[in-house]
Amino acid sequence: MDSNELSVLPAEARGYQGAPAGVATRVAASTIDGVVVAVSLLAAYGGYVAMRLVVSPRTFQAPDPTWAGVVFTLHCAAAVYLALAWWIGGRTIGKRVMGLQVVRRGGGRLGFFRALARAALCVFFPIGLLWCAVDPSRRSLQDLVVRTSVVYNWRPRATAS
Repeated sequence: MDSNELSVLPAEARGYQGAPAGVATRVAASTIDGVVVAVSLLAAYGGYVAMRLVVSPRTFQAPDPTWAGVVFTLHCAAAVYLALAWWIGGRTIGKRVMGLQVVRRGGGRLGFFRALARAALCVFFPIGLLWCAVDPSRRSLQDLVVRTSVVYNWRPRATAS
């Protein structure tokens, strides 16, 4: 890391660059990601309903989704969103806003299957994320299982190290 890269960071944040993220920052990032997924699904649903209305306006009847279907779709969409974002750049929108990056335990980007496994664990066992509040290395149960870490990284692009 050269001095030009560090100069972009506020002096107060420089000491945290690369340090493990705490529970409050992770919860904030996860909340942002939850809103992103929910709004995306609502927009997709609205587009689907509008398309059905345009295609057959005389026989149009609004779909009536079941709660089980909504919950299943929300979980699947969240898992896909998280896995793809972590695989491609190590960051979701929420993590980018909060200055976080998901990396392998030794540093570096996640492979697809590791990102998918972490995403599935985060979506279907979210309470495990709170383990980082008591773990000395600030790793969640998901991080321990798939050997990842969430670190502060304010660089404009996600990096391999």
